[in-house]
Amino acid sequence: MATAGGKIHVDEDIGKDDPSADGSETSPYKSLLFAHIQHPPSQKDGPQYLTRKSETGPVSEDGDPEARKEWKPATKSALKKCSNLYEQHKRKQAKGNDLAVREKSEQEKRQRALQEAMEVRIKEDPQLPKAFKIRLNEKDPALVKLRKGTSEKDVDYAEGRGSRVKVTGRVHRFRTQKDVIFITLQDGYGFLQCVLTGDLTKTYDALTLTQETSMEVYGEMWEVPPGQHAPDDRELHADYYEIIGKAAGEKEAITTRAAPDADPQTLLDNRHLVLRGEISSSVMRVRAALLRAYRHTYEYEIIPSCLEVTPPCMVQTQVEGGATLFEFNYYGEKAYLTQSSQLYLETCLPSLGNVFCVAPSFRAEKSSTRRHLSEYTHIEAELDFISFDDLLVHLELVMSLVVQHALADPKISKLVYDLNPQFTVPERPFMRMRYADAITWLREHDIKNEEGQPHEFGDDIAEAAERRMTDIINRPIFLTHFPVAIKAFYMKKDPQDLRVTESVDCLMPGVGEILGGSMRMDDYEELMAAYQREGIDPKPYYWYTDQRKYGTSPHGGYGLGLERFLAWMCGRHTEQELIAGMMQSKCKRPWVSSLTPLRP
Repeated sequence: MATAGGKIHVDEDIGKDDPSADGSETSPYKSLLFAHIQHPPSQKDGPQYLTRKSETGPVSEDGDPEARKEWKPATKSALKKCSNLYEQHKRKQAKGNDLAVREKSEQEKRQRALQEAMEVRIKEDPQLPKAFKIRLNEKDPALVKLRKGTSEKDVDYAEGRGSRVKVTGRVHRFRTQKDVIFITLQDGYGFLQCVLTGDLTKTYDALTLTQETSMEVYGEMWEVPPGQHAPDDRELHADYYEIIGKAAGEKEAITTRAAPDADPQTLLDNRHLVLRGEISSSVMRVRAALLRAYRHTYEYEIIPSCLEVTPPCMVQTQVEGGATLFEFNYYGEKAYLTQSSQLYLETCLPSLGNVFCVAPSFRAEKSSTRRHLSEYTHIEAELDFISFDDLLVHLELVMSLVVQHALADPKISKLVYDLNPQFTVPERPFMRMRYADAITWLREHDIKNEEGQPHEFGDDIAEAAERRMTDIINRPIFLTHFPVAIKAFYMKKDPQDLRVTESVDCLMPGVGEILGGSMRMDDYEELMAAYQREGIDPKPYYWYTDQRKYGTSPHGGYGLGLERFLAWMCGRHTEQELIAGMMQSKCKRPWVSSLTPLRP
């Protein structure tokens, strides 16, 4: 076994830099630096470092490989280089030791502080005015008076200058500054900064405060001093508080589990926590505003108006294609989750006039692109006695009015532009481009199809090519008149060109397709021929076919994906950022918002 003052062996080929080696000839180290660390050099009777490369070293002049096994003293240049590295190691080790000592000291100090904090008790002062409860966004000056100026006392109700209130919420963020703790509470309605001083900062709860802890705080409402900032320029100077629900800390802290820079998969797994963040909650508020705006627009801002109906989600017929159907057992019969409510909406036209719905649709696509969800919110409408041009005018009017209505709310407008500073309100009329012209445009701009070939008439334009074209043109596009072969069976053919349908996709910059629509076949014989062409049994569709037997009419409609519309307005990259749910199937299919197994 090697000892100080003896010979230390280093074999760069077979040596080991770990505790299993001892530097002896039979158990050498791998590096000279590790040998120095284990057996430091000294000016007197220091160890002698012998090195070799027993497998890759040079051989003798006569080619004898045994020469590799000869131990030789380390060269001066190698010792000098190693000496520098060793000094660096010692400095780093010393620094680490100092840090460990400081950390241990700080830990002991904190433990003592926590022990002392457990003895601190706070009570509500019964001499203070009775506090009344308010939401964090309450700003009515007749209800909540703000104290102004300065005072030697943090809380002083002697002159009744500020209202004494109590608020509840969760800790959105907090910071400690000497003997003051600034806490920003949120309750879903607003934010309020609370200022804790004195014994309020010395309790065990205060010293172990964590983000998302729910609490009730009592205190006096103040104006924020000049030059300082807080939500709504006001703050609550606390005189008492109670912890309602303490949030996990350390490794389980929300800032650890849902860190903004975490892997996207981790954020999706913790979607329920991500929703508490300002960005996600802002998106949800804009989403809600858009739903209100669509309903308001359909019912009050277009002529004729559209009536909302609620079609079923469990169906026995397909709309967009069997490959994307979620199948389940319905009392012994085969049934599906709906892909679209269109067919049911059409049945309402004769008695209700123009109709719309806001309902979930389901697609069993094994795609995991940023634009795909297994369940999404589908805004659909069907319009009676219209032409294809009427449909296009209606579409651009509705979308423009929805944007205007949503942005008319200053709070929503601020959220949209905070999320997407580059957002531009679309101008009417939207650009019109026929499918055939789009194929020509793609060829002229050398944008290939999925096989890497120039686009040809009849190609189903892929997402990447479609999005690239939209981003280059950089304005809303109505892409129209798609070939019959690549569209749904019910779409009406263009009387001027029977190769194509009277169909439309609306493409938005940064997102691509957000809407698809068409005129619907209104001729009985044409619809029956379409069933036959697509190999569809018409019997389950008898109720849909009957619409052509009992007073048919020229009609059309569309379906819009709310998540894609929201992605366009809020400048979000993936649709997964726009839903409330977090479920994912085991076969790595797209994220869905609330899909659960259906049972009879």
